[in-house]
Amino acid sequence: QVQVEESGGRLVQAGDSLRLSCLVSGPLFSRNAMGWFRQAPGKEREFVAGINRSGRDVVYSDSVRGRFTISRDNDRKTSYLQMNSLKPDDTANYYCAADRTSILSSPPRTREEDYDYWGQGTQVTVAS
Repeated sequence: QVQVEESGGRLVQAGDSLRLSCLVSGPLFSRNAMGWFRQAPGKEREFVAGINRSGRDVVYSDSVRGRFTISRDNDRKTSYLQMNSLKPDDTANYYCAADRTSILSSPPRTREEDYDYWGQGTQVTVAS
């Protein structure tokens, strides 16, 4: 059984950096594309970043491109989201998800419904 667990969220100041981690238990982590989503209070959950199985292809939302970096370590079964130049608008609960049906050469997908396994989320709060 696959379990997804995020960590690293906390209260930071605007302009700070923070790295989130996502540990995926179970076999075949390398066969999953990984994605990060976030949900702010009163808003729908939105796509933030995705990385394909090989790690060579990444995609970002317009709101975080240039500030956030997604990566993965297949040996550690972990995906990371490095967040720099944080803004109060980045305040949200951040979720990690695994896409088990992704194709090796395909770019990461951006829709929630394409992801199969989800964590419980980790809260990031950016104070102004």
